[in-house]
Amino acid sequence: MEIGTVISLVVYFIVMLGIGLYAFKNTSEDSSGYLLGGRQLGPAVTALSAGASDMSGWMVMGLPGAMYLTGLSNIWIGLGLVAGAYINYLIVAPRLRAYTELANDSITLPEFFENRFEDKTRLLRIVSSIVIIVFFTVYTSSGVVGGGKLFESSFGLSYELGLYITAGVVVTYTLFGGFLAVSMTDFVQGCIMFVALVLVPVVILFDFGGYSAISDTVTNLSLSHMDFVAGTTALGIISSVAWGLGYFGQPHIIVRFMAIRSLKDIKTARRIGMTWMIVALVGAMATGFFGYAYVAKTGIEMGDPETIFIVLSQVLFHPLIGGFLLAAILAAIMSTVSSQLLVTSSSLTEDVYKAFINKDASEKQLVLMGRICVLLVALVAIAMAYDRNSSILNIVANAWAGFGAAFGPLIVLGLYWKRMTFAGALAGVVVGASTVLIWIYAPFTIGGESPGKVIYEIVPGFVLSTLAIILVSLAGNQPSHSIQELFDVMVRRVKEES
Repeated sequence: MEIGTVISLVVYFIVMLGIGLYAFKNTSEDSSGYLLGGRQLGPAVTALSAGASDMSGWMVMGLPGAMYLTGLSNIWIGLGLVAGAYINYLIVAPRLRAYTELANDSITLPEFFENRFEDKTRLLRIVSSIVIIVFFTVYTSSGVVGGGKLFESSFGLSYELGLYITAGVVVTYTLFGGFLAVSMTDFVQGCIMFVALVLVPVVILFDFGGYSAISDTVTNLSLSHMDFVAGTTALGIISSVAWGLGYFGQPHIIVRFMAIRSLKDIKTARRIGMTWMIVALVGAMATGFFGYAYVAKTGIEMGDPETIFIVLSQVLFHPLIGGFLLAAILAAIMSTVSSQLLVTSSSLTEDVYKAFINKDASEKQLVLMGRICVLLVALVAIAMAYDRNSSILNIVANAWAGFGAAFGPLIVLGLYWKRMTFAGALAGVVVGASTVLIWIYAPFTIGGESPGKVIYEIVPGFVLSTLAIILVSLAGNQPSHSIQELFDVMVRRVKEES
């Protein structure tokens, strides 16, 4: 490995650990400070930390790899994600920020669900926590897989050692610095990713002398790469666009809305976040598409398509810049892993340990338990990531669908429909999560194909979860007067402060 690359990566690791140390010294030693940053995030940090935690290693590895393999037909995923993220900022962010604070200052989503519906049985909190812990542990493993592949393909290290290096750095700053460290490192990592995803395709564009030369090369290699609907069907396009539905139920993203400083900051955060997202997504797709032409032109060796960004970063640039670009991959991976670790830790700490094991736990005990849970979840994710043949995009797709179907309808309807009941909410979570799991592991086929290949599992999961919430809620009694009154207070506050 070139010394310049090593220098860039060492600097990156030092910066991340330095931010973790800063956050450790400036985070209040209570559960709200450790797990939610005291609800004091500014709009820029909120936007970039939400974006960076969302766009994980799949954006710099999985999505470019898909574009490299099949071309422009993958653009539908990007369009769905942009639409979903924008609507999420518009309809979820303001009400969730206000409602979680009014509902007994809820720190986690399961706690909010319990307070929102006055669930005395705590069943909704338990089920929601199980969904978060199961799907996030799987989701976290996808990031660790990305780290293993990066260190193996770029640095000549073993895949297993790459897993431990990736997880080790993330665990260190997350464990000590908590939510503040995660958000601040996400902000820096988001900036790095933004620059890298612009730089790589622009350099290839100049090398070819313009887009027309690239499109001509791709057309000569594979006509299907230039076709927006090649190899797909109407249901396939619906499946791709449906990725956008997942935003409404992703705990590691919407927790940023809960932590933002004020409702007035949400509009600024939306503008910053959407600009970042659109540019980054276009850059990621262009990297895979342009990379397909560049590999054919130069004849460089290309193994795993998901490493196309890595290959280009080492071929096109000086080692110092190449190291910076590799740091962008690590940034994408680490920003998501750290967020997922913290949300899973939050659920284990607040929704399991405090709620059922030690109800009288002190703030110091809760923070300590949060740190222990960060380490435990990371170890489980590493163990799951030992399967080196795991597809990053497939793992992310499954977990994304799980959260989107289980929590998406619950959050949207819970914020906008006063008539929704506890029983309806519980039915929605169970039906949504179960439908996704059945769709993934179903013993049946549709037209000879597995259900997931016919239509993305988030579609049936989201639809059935929504129906379950509506039908069960309407079949039951009206929510209590106190629930309806708090809902009205939330609506008034959003109108007054937004």
